[in-house]
Formats: sequence, C-alpha cells, structure tokens
Amino acid sequence: MTTHGFPDLDPAAIAGTRDALHAYALVVGDYPAALRARRKHWWHISLRPSFDGMSTGVIRSKPRGADATDFEMVLDPAHSLVQARCANGQVLSESMRGQPAVELAQRINAFLADNGLDPSLLPTHAPEDEKSTARYSPDVAAQLGMAWRAISTAKEAFKASIPEETSPVMLWPHHFDLAMMWLPGEKIPGQDPADEEQSDKQMNFGFTFGDGGIPEPYFYITAYPLPEAFPSLALPTGTNWHTAGFSGAVLRYSQLLQSADPSAYLLDLWNVLLSAGRQHLITKNT
Repeated sequence: MTTHGFPDLDPAAIAGTRDALHAYALVVGDYPAALRARRKHWWHISLRPSFDGMSTGVIRSKPRGADATDFEMVLDPAHSLVQARCANGQVLSESMRGQPAVELAQRINAFLADNGLDPSLLPTHAPEDEKSTARYSPDVAAQLGMAWRAISTAKEAFKASIPEETSPVMLWPHHFDLAMMWLPGEKIPGQDPADEEQSDKQMNFGFTFGDGGIPEPYFYITAYPLPEAFPSLALPTGTNWHTAGFSGAVLRYSQLLQSADPSAYLLDLWNVLLSAGRQHLITKNT
C-alpha cells in the first residue's frame, strides 16, 4: 500500500535489505570520497537523488583532457542494480543479490581499471562498519527506493522555497540518511571561521530508515547551535522533541502515513522549524 507515493515500511521486514543497501552505498560512496575535491561540510562524499535511485554524479579522476577518465555510479534499488558508466560508453551493470559488499567493490574496481582509471587511485573498500547483506530482498529494495523518491521530491520542493544557502539534497553513505542542510550565513562567535563544521550556524533536515537509536524509519530536524527555545516549540501533531542520543524534532515514518497528505505535512513541519531557525539562529538583523 502507498499513500501519495509513500509506501508502507514495516521496520522488521525492511531491516535486512536496509542494511544490505547501506553496505552497497558505502561502496559507491567510497569513489567520490577518494576521487573528488573536497567541498565544505563534506558535501563531496555524498550521493544525490536520481531517477533510478542515488547517483555519485560525474566523477573526474583527472583534469579534463584527452587522458581524463570520467564516470558515474548509480545505486538503483528499483531494479536491484549498481551501475558504473564511463565516458567512453562502457557500462557495468551489477545485480544486487545479497553478495558481500567487498565482492561488488572488486567488480567495480576491475571495471574502472579496465577503462583507464589509475588503479592506485581506487579506494580499498574496507569499511569497519560494513553491514550484513545476506537478507537482501529486491522487492523490499524497490519499496525503499520508492520512499527515497517521494521524500527527495518533497525535499526539493522545500529547498526551492528557501532564499538562503542550502546544501544539495544528499544521501550520506556512512549514516545512510537522506538530508538537506540550511545555512543562514552566520558564524558562531568564538569558533574558528575556517572550520565550517564547527563555526557555521546550520539546520539539518534528514530522514533515515532506522538506526541503533530509533530502529524504524524516521525524519529528524536538528539545529546547531541548539537555540534554548527549540525544545519547547509547538510542533505539528505526530512530531515530538527527541533527546536520547541527539536533540531534535523527530517524526516517525509510520506516523507520517497517518496524514492524509504526507508531502503537505512534511512541508508544514519543515517550514515551522525553518521559521523558528530564522527567528532564533539569525542575530545580525535583530
């Protein structure tokens, strides 16, 4: 069953596939991390929503020129594929079937090396927190991909309404969350302005399929630094303030599906918190 494009997600039923996709996302995410120039807030290591799932975007291993090796990788849960596409027209389509993530990594490395990428530049793919892949289900993966698409669409609509700086809508391979950052443009007094991680005022609008703290799909909204007023904000029905492990507003995905229009609920929730952020984080105009 789906509600306005948002599929039902049973936490117990999706756990094995979620962990497998997480492991495969770590593999795909190693390539931009190893080969792309750093961007602030580590945006260069993230994956971006695409029609098929999540994409690295074009990665250039060398400066543009005759010897450049340009490629893109796509994690496609709808069709249970990982694809690598090179500028020379060669394509690797590798099925996700529950194989160990290291096996997938070896296939991708071999393909890229065969198509001109310097093997010494390739990542080694040994994430210490690699997830189990044995319980992978293509049907469940397609459901998770459908949820990504619906949530990404809502996030893009939200992003388009914001005049201040925002990050891309991104999938972070490490925590496996789909997020977007809002940056009002102010620095935190007393922090090194060259260290944007610690000095940029920011809010994060994220979603995850579940983790050790909350073992079911949920949305979160956090602010840094956390304004004193935030924990007492009036939130839409179904969203609550969370303090175990992190401080932020949390909406469980199952609660979202109780809404007649999930996209409208999300936009309302995000705008409530964004308005509060403008009121309590920004000081230069007050």
